[in-house]
Amino acid sequence: MTSSTGQQGTRDKWLILAAVCLSALVLPLSFTGGAVATPAIGRDLGGSPAALTWITNAFMLSFGSLLMAAGALADVYGRKRLFTFGMSLFTAASIAQSLAPSVFWLDVLRAVQGVAGAAALASGSAALAQEFDGHARTRAYSLLGTTFGIGLAFGPLLAGALIEAFNWRAIFVFTALIGIVAMIFGLPRMRETRDPDAKGLDWPGTVLFSAMLGLFTFGLILAPEHGWGSPLIVGLLALSGVLLVAFVLVEMRVKRPMLDLTLFRFPRFVGVQMLPIGTCFCYIVLVVMLPLRFIGVEGLSEIDAGLLLLALSAPMLVVPLLAASLTRFISAGLLSGVGLLIAATGLHWLSLYNVGEARFALVAPMVLIGIGAGLPWGLMDGLSVSVVPTERAGMAAGIFNTVRVAGEGIALACVAAMLASLLQSDLASALHVAAGSAEAQLIGETAQRVITGDMAHAINIVAGLDSERLVQGYASAFQSVLHILTVITLLSAAVVLGLLSKDRTVTEPQRAVA
Repeated sequence: MTSSTGQQGTRDKWLILAAVCLSALVLPLSFTGGAVATPAIGRDLGGSPAALTWITNAFMLSFGSLLMAAGALADVYGRKRLFTFGMSLFTAASIAQSLAPSVFWLDVLRAVQGVAGAAALASGSAALAQEFDGHARTRAYSLLGTTFGIGLAFGPLLAGALIEAFNWRAIFVFTALIGIVAMIFGLPRMRETRDPDAKGLDWPGTVLFSAMLGLFTFGLILAPEHGWGSPLIVGLLALSGVLLVAFVLVEMRVKRPMLDLTLFRFPRFVGVQMLPIGTCFCYIVLVVMLPLRFIGVEGLSEIDAGLLLLALSAPMLVVPLLAASLTRFISAGLLSGVGLLIAATGLHWLSLYNVGEARFALVAPMVLIGIGAGLPWGLMDGLSVSVVPTERAGMAAGIFNTVRVAGEGIALACVAAMLASLLQSDLASALHVAAGSAEAQLIGETAQRVITGDMAHAINIVAGLDSERLVQGYASAFQSVLHILTVITLLSAAVVLGLLSKDRTVTEPQRAVA
């Protein structure tokens, strides 16, 4: 009887893990699927360029800004309760997105889906820590990370296949079905757990942090259309700066802060935060921007674009595991820094490719970028907690995840704004259009539509602008953006190598400071 009960308990634990992994799988699917579907959504529903940009950014911002808050709520109100709420809301939002009548409502639902995703992932991850111990826990979290890699690797291909077989709405139906399966497997077996020492949520910090991220990203998205010097953009960016200062002041005074700023006293902890920033700019932005380029500008079908993107994302299935094995001989910090250097090399190589050239020429630089990004990808989570005292590991992991996910939204907004501004400047120069004129505004709208993959509408906005010149301007702007990404990745590598390539543990003086 005891043996049978033990086997049942073990089976339940692995079914819970399967459910949490499925919930983690739909997050990158939602992320990459929305990016691949953006051109098709634009053709079907129309919408302004800014509205189409928010299809991706609304999800990433709400998800990233609320991830730490969701973890605190799970500790207070129960991991199973919040997982149930998160997956139910995620599934409902996915179904609603498949029925969305306009881009506006799709953006709203994407933000809701991000809230649900934060609740599901934070509570599901915390629940796994209660179900597994020792080596089994390590394996469980390794499988969770691998699931993310699978979602990133095959998300674009799956999204392309669904669009080609049905339409873009099928992507959200599919994610809803996965959510339903996850709840069927997980909820009956998951037990309710709480943190008995949890004191509640840092509401002031949460509100200030979320508002700051939203205003900053909104300003970046609108800047190419309104101009960087316009009162609206200056006001949005300035207000986000004020909220950032207010957030820091609040976090320094509350007893249980959402973000413990004292951890930034550890130089190696600062170095760890550069890892998600580096991988955002060398990898994540390409997962979003390349499908828009392949489909909207180069005219590939969604499924062909997904197949081509496997060159970028498939290394994520292998390289992180290889990196973990190599840490027996080489420090994780050194491996991570070398990986960013490899990714920077791939970015420069990719910049040499021009729109319209043979597609196989893209494969090698994309594989190199995927390998380079994959080296720190599998080591970041472990480094985030190994460079601080053990008693601070939970908060360190929370800060790291927030930097990683919120950084993705900010990186996407920055790169989209750079690409649109460079394209707008190129077209205005070619057509001899004065800044601030009515025609300049039309060129700005054209640039915004091109970067969201809506070439069909972009070509008809400005009289006398032919498609060949538009593609030429886009290619030049994209090349410049790749150069900027190369520099950012090199700087990230320099910081990582400078701060993480030597000592691998927290010293006693550092513990005393903590």
